[in-house]
Amino acid sequence: MIRVLLVHDACLVRSVLAEWLRQEPDLGVFDAPWQGASGRLRSVRPDVCAADLDCSDAYGIPPLGDLCAREAGRTPPRLLVLASANRPGLLKRAAEAGALGYVDKEGSPENLVHGIRRVAEGERFVDDSLGFGFLKAAEMPLTRRELSVLSLAAEGASVAEIAGSLHLSHGTVRNYMAAITRKTGARNRIDAIRISQGEGWL
Repeated sequence: MIRVLLVHDACLVRSVLAEWLRQEPDLGVFDAPWQGASGRLRSVRPDVCAADLDCSDAYGIPPLGDLCAREAGRTPPRLLVLASANRPGLLKRAAEAGALGYVDKEGSPENLVHGIRRVAEGERFVDDSLGFGFLKAAEMPLTRRELSVLSLAAEGASVAEIAGSLHLSHGTVRNYMAAITRKTGARNRIDAIRISQGEGWL
C-alpha cells in the first residue's frame, strides 16, 4: 500500500481528487491544505506527497521544504508536484526542493496515478507537456532568494516586512531588489514585478 498525502488549498478540488485516488486499491490517500500539511505529514507519515504548487498562504510561495524536511529516524516522503508549464518559477522551486515527480494539472488524472506509483518506487516522473516550462525555468535569471524577495514585494510587502519574513537586513533586501531590477531589465520595482509575472516566474 502506497501512503499518499494530497496537499491542495482548494477544498472542493482536493476532496474530489482524494476520493478519485482512493478508488485505486494500492493507494492509501490522506489530504490537507497547505496550512495543515506539516501536522498531517507527521501523523500520516506518507510515502509520497502530491502537492499542488499554487498556495494561498505565505504570499503564494509553496513551503515545499516543509514537506521534505528530514527528521531523525524517519525517511522523508518523496515529492510529486501538480504544476503548470506557464509557471516556470514554481517548477524551479520544486526542482530545488528535490521533487521527483511533475504532473501537469492540465493533463489526465491517470497521469497523476502513474506519477505517484513511479515516484513511490524512487523513479523520476515528468509529464512531457511540462518540458517547455522546464526550458523557461532554466533560462530564468533570478535566484531562489531573489524570487522569494520579489514574490513578497508583488504581494505589497514593504522592505521591512520582507526583511522580517525572510530574516534579512533591510539593506540586504534593498540589494536584492536592485539586483532583481537589473537582471530583469526593469525600470523599477513595479516594472520588475510586472515583467516577472508576465514571464510566469512568480
